[in-house]
Amino acid sequence: MNLPPPKPAVIGLPSLPKLREAITADGFAFVGSTAMQGALLAAGSMVDWPAFSASWNDLAVDTFMADGGRYRRRRHAVYAVEAGAPIVREAHQPHWQGLEYNPLNGGVARWFEPVTDAIGNGDSINTILRWCAGLFGRLSPSVTAWRVELHQFRIEAGPGIVGQPTPEGAHRDGVDHVLVLMIRRHNIAKGRTTIIDAEGRELGSFTLTDPFDAALVDDGRVRHGVTPVEALDAAQPAFRDVLVVTFKRR
Repeated sequence: MNLPPPKPAVIGLPSLPKLREAITADGFAFVGSTAMQGALLAAGSMVDWPAFSASWNDLAVDTFMADGGRYRRRRHAVYAVEAGAPIVREAHQPHWQGLEYNPLNGGVARWFEPVTDAIGNGDSINTILRWCAGLFGRLSPSVTAWRVELHQFRIEAGPGIVGQPTPEGAHRDGVDHVLVLMIRRHNIAKGRTTIIDAEGRELGSFTLTDPFDAALVDDGRVRHGVTPVEALDAAQPAFRDVLVVTFKRR
């Protein structure tokens, strides 16, 4: 299957009950690559991971950056997830955030290029969505129907270019639950994730470094932000690739 070799987890959370306990207690959890890879593989096939990972090389420039930056590339898709029903990809539609959640880029309907059919209907995506539905469904047992948004992000850095994964700063996404899954880092430094509570206190920080490293966030309770990334060698391509999946109750 050509998956990256597992790496010992910094925080091992091997089971959904333990992961649920951590998120309930703290509002977030970091899962190291070994634990996350194992959890996903236990949930389904990821045989298309090489093509899935490589698809980040075919993202379009995000032209909606109000800071004028051209350091972000992305694709977007929307799914309907209901208890006991197959996962359904919805018709392509814009991404919307209110200014209260994204004061930099919010307040407008942002149309991004769609996730390709091959990737959006593939094994890796479906396994990730099923696993998330299992965890988030247990965290919110009264919710039976979810609107799920999926974002492929590449943040680039280079000569005179500092890539900003969260240019709006520490923020909430205006959803219920968030998964941030590391796909790949290449030739970059920094990019540290920080979790902040409603009173502005830092609850934790960590850096997603290896494929399958993951952050899980209770978006209703905490804010999250990521420090800018810089190229280690400015003469070479430098980027940070992540998958962001958000679950919002319908």
